[in-house]
Amino acid sequence: MSISEAAVPGEEAGRVKAKDPDIGENGLVTYNIIDGDGIEVFEITTDYETQEGVVKLKKQVDYETKRAYSLKVEAANIYIDPKFISNGPFKDTVTVKISVEDADEPPMFLAPLYILEVEENAGPGAPVGRVHAKDPDAKNSPVRYSIDRHTDLDRYFSISPEDGSITTTKNLDREEIAWHNISVLASEVHNRHQEAKVPVAIKVLDLNDNVPKFKEPYEASLCEKPQTNKCLSFQPLITILAEDKDDTANGPRFIFHLQPEMMQKPNFTLRDNRDNSASIYAKRTSFSRQEQSSYDLPIVISDGGNPPQSSTNILRIRVCSCDGNGVVTSCNLEAYILNAGLSTGALIAILACIVILLVIVVLFVTLKRQKKEPLIVFEEEDVRENIITYDDEGGGEEDTEAFDIATLQNPDGINGFIPRKDIKPEYQYMPRPGLRPAPNSVDVDDFINTRIQEADNDPTAPPYDSIQIYGYEGRGSIAGSLSSLESATTDSDLDYDYLQNWGPRFKKLADLYGSKDTFEDDS
Repeated sequence: MSISEAAVPGEEAGRVKAKDPDIGENGLVTYNIIDGDGIEVFEITTDYETQEGVVKLKKQVDYETKRAYSLKVEAANIYIDPKFISNGPFKDTVTVKISVEDADEPPMFLAPLYILEVEENAGPGAPVGRVHAKDPDAKNSPVRYSIDRHTDLDRYFSISPEDGSITTTKNLDREEIAWHNISVLASEVHNRHQEAKVPVAIKVLDLNDNVPKFKEPYEASLCEKPQTNKCLSFQPLITILAEDKDDTANGPRFIFHLQPEMMQKPNFTLRDNRDNSASIYAKRTSFSRQEQSSYDLPIVISDGGNPPQSSTNILRIRVCSCDGNGVVTSCNLEAYILNAGLSTGALIAILACIVILLVIVVLFVTLKRQKKEPLIVFEEEDVRENIITYDDEGGGEEDTEAFDIATLQNPDGINGFIPRKDIKPEYQYMPRPGLRPAPNSVDVDDFINTRIQEADNDPTAPPYDSIQIYGYEGRGSIAGSLSSLESATTDSDLDYDYLQNWGPRFKKLADLYGSKDTFEDDS
């Protein structure tokens, strides 16, 4: 029998069967593996329905490690009749050969995990390390390597497909990412589905590329006139701490000192506490805010890396006024100057006077704006053109189009007579037949032509499609007379019976006009 190396534990490898002439309960057979090199790899059970021994895989087999196994299997009766015990033994043995079949397996890495190292800021193309995998099959297919990009989204690394060498593609910053965890894939060239994966942890080795600096922004204050000199000698103004983004191997301890030029102005001194902190002390007994309200003290901090890094940090020390207990009350220089010349009460009085003056000015401006205008409007001040007052009755809004608005503002003051442009001027007397019109008579044709020309040429006149109203009809019109007074027809000549067929909406008109003829016929 045979079994594939890809078989899992519990999978059946084959069956054996022992012949027993007995039947019934005396014919039951049991199987056991009693010897052989595969006793730890295989097991056998009894199928009581078929009386066969079932050989099953107990451990994983490997074709490349061992290709065949030998088992010695024993078959025995379960029930033995005592009267036939002397005819025994009632058992038998057989040797079973099991061969392992080769299966196409994925590549195998030589290590379950790779830990590699690379220096910080090494630059693109810097070597990181190498991973190695091989095909466990007998054909030993070549293997190709790749990086699982889901584990290297920023593409910091690349790998050689042939030999598995890993290199960098960009600068690495340990302070940003100290460890990079990626996965490398290995697959067979001729069968890409046979693939294996191994985790690779890459440690970025620290370089001393960051300078130390203050752990937080610091600011100190001191009293302008301290109560005792003892405080100046033994109590520090402030204790400062430093930090560095680099690894502690490149900065196990920080060194603090003042710049050399500050030694020439011994206003303050610094003491390195040798525990990554430093204390600042004042060397003078008194300070004056009028002379100098604050001091900027440059402090140099160095680390212990190779080569060491250093930076200069500015500590601002402000001169303040203090109470009798040495508690700071004010560090504002402007407030100090004002207090020296004016008391608080005087300042309040000045501000109150300014506020009162502002209130008076506002009230005066408000009252002046609310002063009433005179009721009498002088003629030269009357600029209202939207209000027209005159004694005679006009024709509505359109009537104003024919008048001079400026003249109508004061009808009583009109000097002379200006005829209306929308009505026919009256004759002072009618000319006698056969005689020429009197000098003061008006020709209607000339009047109309003159007004039409004025309307056409006047830029302030209404558009051409506006209605021009005149109180008489013209002569020579093709349309004839439009006056209802001169119409040849009357209401009695018209027939309105068709209104009966127009529905309920025209019932009222039908009753008013259509019923008249009916009434006259009845009468």
